[in-house]
Amino acid sequence: MGKVAKYLNKLTIGNVFDSPDVLEVYSTDCSVLKIKPKIVALPESTDDIRKIMRFCHQLAVRDIRIPVTVRGSGLDETGADLSNSLVISTEKLNRLLESDKRERLVRVQAGITLKELNTALSINGLIVPIDGHENDTIGGLISNCPSDDYSGKYGGIMAYVERMEVVLPNGDILQTNRLGSHAVAHRGKEKTLEGSIYRKMSKLIKDNDALIKDIYKNNVGTTGYPTIAQAGRNGSIDLAPLFFGAQGTLGVISEVILRAIPIKPQSKRVVATFESFDIAQKFLELANSLKPRELNIYDIKIVKTAEESGKRLSGFTRKIDNGYVVFAKFDDKTKSCLRKIESIRKVLPANTKLVIESSKNEAKLDEFENSLVSFLKSVHTGERVPLLTDFYIPSKRLGKFIESLTVLEKSMRLDLALYGSYSAGNYNLRPRFKIEEKDFNKTAVAFLRAGNYIINHENGSLTGGAPEGRVKAIVTNDMLPENEKKLYLGIKETFDPNNLMNPDVKLGADSRFTVTHFRTTSSSKIVI
Repeated sequence: MGKVAKYLNKLTIGNVFDSPDVLEVYSTDCSVLKIKPKIVALPESTDDIRKIMRFCHQLAVRDIRIPVTVRGSGLDETGADLSNSLVISTEKLNRLLESDKRERLVRVQAGITLKELNTALSINGLIVPIDGHENDTIGGLISNCPSDDYSGKYGGIMAYVERMEVVLPNGDILQTNRLGSHAVAHRGKEKTLEGSIYRKMSKLIKDNDALIKDIYKNNVGTTGYPTIAQAGRNGSIDLAPLFFGAQGTLGVISEVILRAIPIKPQSKRVVATFESFDIAQKFLELANSLKPRELNIYDIKIVKTAEESGKRLSGFTRKIDNGYVVFAKFDDKTKSCLRKIESIRKVLPANTKLVIESSKNEAKLDEFENSLVSFLKSVHTGERVPLLTDFYIPSKRLGKFIESLTVLEKSMRLDLALYGSYSAGNYNLRPRFKIEEKDFNKTAVAFLRAGNYIINHENGSLTGGAPEGRVKAIVTNDMLPENEKKLYLGIKETFDPNNLMNPDVKLGADSRFTVTHFRTTSSSKIVI
């Protein structure tokens, strides 16, 4: 064991490793990248994190840098939880610390998973309504701030975090809270990193008032730190919004207080299949007006691929070879919603298949919901690499975007089957790539750039549903306006003056480094 790992093991209760077998496990996530760390730390308390960060800070003051990357369950698709230095995994920080049933509040460690949290909350009839992977950690959800399938109705993780505890890059603790202008001025006089942050953030917000208002009005992506628009308000400051989508570049989230809501007693599902997007869009608009919990659209090729894997889905697709399948789930006024859906059956084209949930077809609908897994796991001719995922397209421009996809599909000879959430405007493209081939890197980057071009052409954003990390930064960093980039770099420097926290992610990402670390072997990790 090396000197650094051995010293950190003496400092902390949790374990620190630098053995090759452990490092190999933490060298991949759900992205296209492979980057092997030098050290992996598994802290078991906030105090462990503080000691690790203080150690790294003390070295940085002496010009010895050990960059730090925070990792939850390793489900990131942009490579933001990978590092060639020190990885702090929060997997041992998975406790529910206290709960208040009356106020519907719960305090948890950042490494608790969505499944663990909602299982515990369900005892009291509560839930945090996030449709993420069951192994997503709360800290990871905040750091990536994804636009999940429920966010069109329920708002996403940002709507449920009340406060958070963050270990700053020098090892100090920050407890987030909205402070009025007088409290900000008072806190800014303190000779601590926290005091410096409040002082400098107050000036950044004041000096960039017009730009921040423009970001709030027009920005639909999560490149950089656009949540600064929510941080400052009428002279007050709440630093918590800045950590949403920050991908561990500002500090280590250690504890979180969340607000839960009552579990809905029941939900009902609807599946409709259409031969063209134009007809599907009319149905989507009607369904969206009924405020569904979930409203997704799938290229019918996804369902067809699932059928090839053995799924019995012909009852949903009939004899339609090209088209779109719409899936809706309602959890409010379900009887009224289903009656309105049923009432339009007569005006739908004859070849439209409309299935409304009943006791007789529940199993079939369950099987349909698993079709996306079958599609993504269908890798016999290549891996469905996450490159163009979690991007935003306005609903009014989706039809034009789909037209552009047909051109891109032919020019790049890729199977571009679109799927995503219509209610959240969040979409994905997962074509097959043979990553073992020597030209994969070149093809992948060309696809990313071409996709980003048509997304922007339709007033969308490549980072509309999740931040840039390393992979998307290949194109987003070059497109960010200079004044906006300067503002975001100022935020990063304010929190992390020694550039210790995930320095090679987001604005600090290097395209050449990223591309040279594309995997050359397939991965079985799929995020659903």
